[in-house]
Amino acid sequence: MSRIPFPPMRYPLVAILRGLKPEETEEIVGTLLEAGLRAIEIPLNSPDPFRSIETAVKLAPEDALIGAGTVLTVEDVDRLENVGGRLFVSPNVDPPVISHAAFKGMVTLPGVFTPTEALAAAKAGATGLKFFPASALGPSGIAAIRTILPKDVEVAAVGGVSETDFAAYSKIGIKSFGLGSSLFKPGMTAAEVRARADATVKAYDAVYGA
Repeated sequence: MSRIPFPPMRYPLVAILRGLKPEETEEIVGTLLEAGLRAIEIPLNSPDPFRSIETAVKLAPEDALIGAGTVLTVEDVDRLENVGGRLFVSPNVDPPVISHAAFKGMVTLPGVFTPTEALAAAKAGATGLKFFPASALGPSGIAAIRTILPKDVEVAAVGGVSETDFAAYSKIGIKSFGLGSSLFKPGMTAAEVRARADATVKAYDAVYGA
């Protein structure tokens, strides 16, 4: 089975909306889309996550990538498919679950930390690898592991990273990130999220070019 590619997007930034409530999904996701972000992850340990994902999918344009984080089982993958989700993010490497999501045509970003995990995820057909927590590995740690990975595997830094880290990761060729609390925390207003999204996009343009 061929690897599902990560779709081209101006800002390869996954907005992680942990704790998002269904009733605020339209406003929060809408403001992120307006800011130019096109990848949205709603972790499954959020309140009624599949309802929120379904709302986000209906709201988003065709070029957006909407899905779930903390996906742990094939049953989760099937439920995600049922609500139209196309992005699979997990905190771990479970080859049967990754392969199932890939079979469903989803973009898959399992969480890895070691060379063994990274290679196992790549072998299972993962689109890309979510190096987590990136703040512990740092650019040098990810760069060292990246040398042994297939060239067609996307590499993203996630966990303890924000727009202030773009410059450091750009030096090792990393352009994809998962951004959580630097973009959204439960209780934030849409205006606060928009301000953070605008600052993030501006910082990305400053490092990677507008």
